Formats: sequence, structure tokens, C-alpha cells
Amino acid sequence: MVTAYIGIGSNIGDPLANCRSALERIGQIEGVRLLGSSSFYRTEPVGVSGQEWFVNCAAEISTTLLPHELLDALLAVEKSLDRRRETRWAPRTIDLDILFYGQEIIRKQDLFIPHPELHKRRFVLAPMNELASYLIHPVYCVSIAGLMERLEDESRVELLEHRLHQE
Repeated sequence: MVTAYIGIGSNIGDPLANCRSALERIGQIEGVRLLGSSSFYRTEPVGVSGQEWFVNCAAEISTTLLPHELLDALLAVEKSLDRRRETRWAPRTIDLDILFYGQEIIRKQDLFIPHPELHKRRFVLAPMNELASYLIHPVYCVSIAGLMERLEDESRVELLEHRLHQE
């Protein structure tokens, strides 16, 4: 079993319901056990302006799936929630990213772990800090709390619904 962390986000339709549904479906993936999830946050879009704010959270899982198997399973969840990939940073019903997979560093064309931008993004670090502030980033050798302290991202992140859920 490997502990992994998944970033979850949505800004189309009912983003909070989409994130809740994604959490439920992640917990139903064979070979995955949902260990916990952060609160839900309302977050300002990053990368493209003029779109609706997102709802974001993070999930902690244990899994027997290999990284590419987990990626495929998460892509299937996205598809089941009507995710369409049209343009980068476009609005989406759901976005599921593998943030961490144990302490592995994977750099392949279709899979980057840890997620290459997470250390720069408040909308990822805020829920991760709530869920696992002690976790050490395997590339930068700094805790999530330490990355939060060094963060230069000024985008707004607001607590939407408190939910620190641990199994």
C-alpha cells in the first residue's frame, strides 16, 4: 500500500457537489481506500481570468495501484463526471491530479509526480496543509507547511465548508 494525495477541483455546474461526488467515486476505485479529505475551499482561478471561481479540496488515499493505474482510474472518474479537455486552464466539471504518490518522483510525458506546480499554488497548498502539513515534498525537501510559508501566490482562497474527514 502506498499513501497518495489527490487534488480535486471544479468550477462548472455545482462545483461543491462535483467535488463531493469525485471524493465518493475515488473511494469506490478498486485498490483505493479513502483515508481522509480536507475542507472545501472557494478559490480564485489561476492562469486564465474571466471564469467562475473553483471549489478545491485534497484527498488522502492508500492504494495498491501503480502510479499509471491510479492515473487511469482518476481519468475514468473525470470522464464519469463529464470532464471535457478542450483547452488548458479551461473551466471544468472536475479536475483530479495526483499530487504525491508516496515519496516517488516520476517525470514521464504523461505523468509528473509530485505535481510540478503544486508548490506555487495556494489553491493546492491550503487544503494539503490542512490534511498533511508535515508531508515532505520529495523534490524540495520542505514540508507542506514550509511551502505555505514561502508561497508567493497572492490568489484568494476562502474556506467554503469545514470538513476534515478521516477514516
